[in-house]
Amino acid sequence: MLETLFTVLLVLTSLIMILLVLLHKGRGGGLSDMFGGGVSSSLGGSSVAERNLDRFTVGIGVIWFACVVALGLLLAYQN
Repeated sequence: MLETLFTVLLVLTSLIMILLVLLHKGRGGGLSDMFGGGVSSSLGGSSVAERNLDRFTVGIGVIWFACVVALGLLLAYQN
């Protein structure tokens, strides 16, 4: 039961992480330039929306990591 809960939570957080990473603005260089990310200019720092997106991404990442660790421990010490 607990293993199923962590597995579902891991899948959901993985999908949310993919979406959040794709929402981030490119910082120049790499693959973001291929899709026109290098054309835009940054005019003095990040906005409130970008900072909130960063915080949300980090929070979901912590939940994702905790699910991975919990599933690893459950599977390692399973009878």
